[in-house]
Amino acid sequence: MPTAILTGQPVPGSSIESELRSLGFDVHVAAGAAETETLLARVPGEERVAVVDARFVGHPHALRLGLTDPRFPLAAIPGAVTAQPAARQMLTRAMARENSTGGGTAVDVDSLADRITAALDADGAGVHRPELGSLVAAVPADPQARNEARQAVAAVDDEAVRLKSAVKARDGFVTTHFISPYSRYIARWCARRGLTPNQVTTASLITALIAAGCAATGTRGGFVAAGVLLIASFVLDCTDGQLARYSLQYSTLGAWLDATFDRAKEYAYYAGLALGAARGGDDVWALALGAMVLQTCRHVVDFSFNEANHDASANTSPTAALSDKLDSVGWTVWLRRMIVLPIGERWAMIAVLTALTTPRITFYALLIGCAFAATYTTAGRVLRSLTRKATRTDRAAKALADLADSGPLAEAGAKGLRTAARRLPGFATPAVALLGGAAVVATAALTDFGGPWPLVAALGYVLTSALAVARPLKGALDWLVPPFFRAAEYLTVLFLAAKADVNGALPAAFGLVAAVAYHHYDTVYRIRGDAGAPPQWLVRTVGGHEGRTLVITLLAVLLTAAQFKVALTVLAVVVALVVLVESIRFWVAAHQVGAPAVHDEGEPA
Repeated sequence: MPTAILTGQPVPGSSIESELRSLGFDVHVAAGAAETETLLARVPGEERVAVVDARFVGHPHALRLGLTDPRFPLAAIPGAVTAQPAARQMLTRAMARENSTGGGTAVDVDSLADRITAALDADGAGVHRPELGSLVAAVPADPQARNEARQAVAAVDDEAVRLKSAVKARDGFVTTHFISPYSRYIARWCARRGLTPNQVTTASLITALIAAGCAATGTRGGFVAAGVLLIASFVLDCTDGQLARYSLQYSTLGAWLDATFDRAKEYAYYAGLALGAARGGDDVWALALGAMVLQTCRHVVDFSFNEANHDASANTSPTAALSDKLDSVGWTVWLRRMIVLPIGERWAMIAVLTALTTPRITFYALLIGCAFAATYTTAGRVLRSLTRKATRTDRAAKALADLADSGPLAEAGAKGLRTAARRLPGFATPAVALLGGAAVVATAALTDFGGPWPLVAALGYVLTSALAVARPLKGALDWLVPPFFRAAEYLTVLFLAAKADVNGALPAAFGLVAAVAYHHYDTVYRIRGDAGAPPQWLVRTVGGHEGRTLVITLLAVLLTAAQFKVALTVLAVVVALVVLVESIRFWVAAHQVGAPAVHDEGEPA
């Protein structure tokens, strides 16, 4: 149980002790700095501890934000400071200094908690200060100030602010106007019954899988039920994040589950639509796989661009300036958020079209919408990259190299091509990746199944892939290299399976691409959580993108169409087992050892 140490003289009628207990703290009272230091030393090192001024006046949610957020080792609000186990030593040192000097760090600060915070700031400890907005957090110096602070507290509805802050600050039009107005109340209902965000995330996944099963029936009633359940799944998907913000239940495992299940739900639904269409005599597996490829490549573009510019210097451009100006015009903000077809708009469109039309029409609309969104966002990011003068860091180059997913063949080739790569102009790296990928995709799409040309192109793809990563990915457009690799591998599998023209080949290809895409998403989530890329043994075991492309084109040459279908199925199972087992092992272990809690507030997926 976390411990709160109340310092200073108790104030008659103050509710601070009961408020701290309601937040889960074991409360102790200290008369001064010396007793506070003694009590602090008695608190077990593996527990959170807070020092709070007994004169504190403020909203309960201000205390909650300042003292219970698991994402920050050190945090403070006026009159209170807290440390998690990882930062206990820093808090102890600051407390000892304040006790020994009698407050010499900041003699003009009356509150011991605030003096400790000032000492931590002086040490460069990185104390997080939550944005309180209209919430009150103060240490009044006299009865008049206390009365004024209490009036300020009474003037603001603490629960209304808490509910509002549970909603993501930046979200899509559909989510903001049609889901969040009531999903926040579902989040509160869940919090009051002790449900966790991970439980709600799991419920969302189960609901989406049931929706996929309904779509797989191929009946009109099944399609209508699937659309309704998909919307219900999305409501729960919004609720889990709002519950995490409402109750501050952030965790590394929760962030991973939320992001991973989003992809699993959507792609399982694609498979359900394809199965339902097949029951009605319409084969749309190529469209389903194409939609998954396009959506995954869109995400990789987002991830790569963001990682490339995560800590870039001189991060400005005329394009960015224009975007900032448009943000001041309200309707353009919503229009641009809808154009990129985020998850709310996308799932709403899929649900409505599933209920009212056919799977084929649904996939056509999805492909057209996602293709337009991908063109819009990618073009804007290319313009930003070309017009800004930014210096990419080693961290960004390492993240892009990890996202590239280069296997042993590309790594070995890169070592021998480093000298040649240094002589190439800046734009050559993404150009080489694009040309190599385009060659293997074109031969797979335009030649007969079983011919040698895709294999020849795949051998060339190994060389171009090696050349593309032979030097650090710090160029203006080098963030395009990972999405080019993803598109080349996924589309090669799609076209070879389609060319095989045997029943079951495209579903097997869907399974293989889904397994590989999971590996690529898992890489992103590890990087975002500052956990590093997957281990090298895993990347080598599954071959890297160039190794898998080469193996698949070789199998297409050596095997009959029926045998190729079986080979794709076996590869899908093997890759899925290897990456899933390692991924689950990693994230569960990270959760058990208390990895830093994270919560992604980035672009709507």
